Amino acid sequence: MATRNIKEVAQLARVSVGTVSNVLNRPEIVSPATRERVFEAIKKLGFVRNEVARHLRVGRSRTVGLVVLDVSNPFFVDVAQGAEAVADGHDTMVVLCNSAGDPGRERRHLDQLEQQRVMGILITPVEMESPYLEELAARGTPVVLVDSPATGLQCSVAVDDRLGGQIAGAHLIERGHRRIMFVGGPPSIKQVADRHAGVTSAVAAADGAVELLTRSAPALTVAEGRAIGEHVAGLPAEERPTAAFCANDMMALGLLQAMATHGLRVPDDLAIIGYDDIDFAAAAAVPLSSIRQPRELLGRTAIDLLLEEVAEPEEHRHRQVIFQPDLVVRESSALRRA
Repeated sequence: MATRNIKEVAQLARVSVGTVSNVLNRPEIVSPATRERVFEAIKKLGFVRNEVARHLRVGRSRTVGLVVLDVSNPFFVDVAQGAEAVADGHDTMVVLCNSAGDPGRERRHLDQLEQQRVMGILITPVEMESPYLEELAARGTPVVLVDSPATGLQCSVAVDDRLGGQIAGAHLIERGHRRIMFVGGPPSIKQVADRHAGVTSAVAAADGAVELLTRSAPALTVAEGRAIGEHVAGLPAEERPTAAFCANDMMALGLLQAMATHGLRVPDDLAIIGYDDIDFAAAAAVPLSSIRQPRELLGRTAIDLLLEEVAEPEEHRHRQVIFQPDLVVRESSALRRA
């Protein structure tokens, strides 16, 4: 008898190929009536699942690649933990790759993951536009953007970073600050650009009463934040900003360290707000105000979307999930200026 395939099972059972795949791999999500119909079709056709073909299709070890901007940033560690928590329940492994903000390194990781025939890829891309990600998806490797909104060509999970920047700026203005510095990284990173746009809109709403300074660095790290802090500390008092909004908590912690080194007080001489609300923010020498993101939830939601696309590729419709940020006020910005 000729070898039967999954498409024939789907036709006989009057369901999609994705539904047959779910019955074989995740039967708990399929209704009992549909499961029974699929099993009847399997029995009638004498279908036997080809495990070799299955592994070639979904990845030899049911592996998902997670490519992040900076593996040393606890924000991405928390995102990875969220993704792993879901993956464990689906007999899937998450492999963490570090692009270090380098487009070339990112591309090499993506090439290697594709060669390994991973089930799919979760990624926080280095640059706003990456045609290569679209090419990956077109070749059969599903891609979900993490902490970065998509245009509809992929699924994505993100936080409204423009709103986060606006909230941070409004908080500092309400505290009486009239010279605010945005401490950011490469503007090619969409999160940085959106957070800068948000604080810019808050300053614009002050009708010229507030000055916004911008200082950028090649990376969003503690060391770069410390270097910018050295610059700020060296400015004459009358030129120095009275508050800083940093594109992430790592830079904010570096800035805080530099202020302490030079005997400048936070928040008296310089108020500071970070972004992400990593655990270190609350534990800093001066507890750090920060814009909170639901870090683990981002990872959980991203891999849920990926698994949905893998299970039912024909029925899948890309979704863009946007979470709202929250301001957590701590000592570093709590002082109200006269």
